[in-house]
Formats: sequence, C-alpha cells, structure tokens
Amino acid sequence: MLRVALTGGIGSGKSLVGEILEELGALVIDSDQLAREVIERGSPGYEEVITAFGDSILSEGQIDRAKLAAVIFKEKDLRKKLESIIHPLVREAAEKLARNLPSGAILVNQIPLLVESDGAKRFDYVITVSADEEIRRERLRLRGLKDYEITERMAAQVADL
Repeated sequence: MLRVALTGGIGSGKSLVGEILEELGALVIDSDQLAREVIERGSPGYEEVITAFGDSILSEGQIDRAKLAAVIFKEKDLRKKLESIIHPLVREAAEKLARNLPSGAILVNQIPLLVESDGAKRFDYVITVSADEEIRRERLRLRGLKDYEITERMAAQVADL
C-alpha cells in the first residue's frame, strides 16, 4: 500500500486536493473528521477531553468545538494538551480504516497538523498544499471565522513551506 500524507495550512485547499485524489481512486482519510469523531459523546476521547478542560466546553452534553477552540487557541500548552489526547486516537482510527485495504491501494491521509505532530515519517510521500495568506483568510471568513480566530489558528500552525 502506498501511504501519502496531504497537509497544508488552514484554508490552503487540502480538501479540494483530497477530493481530486479520491476521484482518481485513492482512499482519502480526513483527520479533521476523525478528530471530531473521537471526541463525540460515547467515543474514546470524550471523557478525557472533559476531564482536561472542564464541562464549560459542553453544549447540550456534546463538546462544543467553538468553546473548546476559544480555550485552546489562547494558550499553547492547552492546545498541546488537547493534541496529546486527540492525535493518538486519530492515528488509531486512521490505521483501523486502512487495515483491510489491498496491497496496491493508495491511501491519502489528510492531516493539517502533520509537521506539528511529527507524523511525516509514517508516510511514503508528503503533499503540501499552500495558498497565499490573503486567499486563505478570505476562504476562512467564508466559513464564518472572525479575523482574530483566523490569526490564532494560523499562528498555531507551522508556516507554509
């Protein structure tokens, strides 16, 4: 099996590249989606995240990603703490999805924080998607993020290569 990492900064166009690779026959695993799943109520990371960050991040019993983001993007240590909970669970979930693929398959893991999580060594190839910062900011505004949120999230990621 060929293992490819697809990475790039927030708003760079990773999802579009992932869709194209999927149309060409690759199995694409979206690590952001897995990160959401591993902290849903009843999932492996749910209690761990609540224990680490308190129930103020809950909304109707579910982890409110906006509330959690407001906490973790203010302090690097808290972000690292969340990543230490989520990254191993995401890796495990991705490996489970890949386990039964045929040997000739092309597996693409879409991983925004590949460099930050020191994950590149697990892949045969790494594709980095980049875009001009202002284009990325405009894309993120269209997703409903405020300028300060965009700045916080961009600052939390390694700069484009």
